[in-house]
Amino acid sequence: QVQLVESGGGLVQAGGSLRLSCAASRSIFSITIVAWYRQAPGKERQLVASITSSGRTNYADSVQGRFTISRDVAKNTLYLQMNRLKPDDTAVYYCYAFLVDKPYWGQGTQVAVSS
Repeated sequence: QVQLVESGGGLVQAGGSLRLSCAASRSIFSITIVAWYRQAPGKERQLVASITSSGRTNYADSVQGRFTISRDVAKNTLYLQMNRLKPDDTAVYYCYAFLVDKPYWGQGTQVAVSS
């Protein structure tokens, strides 16, 4: 199993940047897929970006070119660099890991983008 702890959320103006971090309790390199999801009020949770153990990345169309997912294997940490933020990016952002056929979630970190 794995525990995930997010940090880095906050309030930012449109056009600004934030970097989210997700500290994992075990090696990220060994996890099949790690990802960032987000959930806005009244909406379903949606995939933002993911990265596989081989390093392949995938992004939602709405964040392509603005967000970058990365990992620091030595620190067991997953990152999400968010640039050119928009009010529509306001949501709770969750770290996700899929390991040995089970999903794991962090507690979430709030991101609010003001116009």
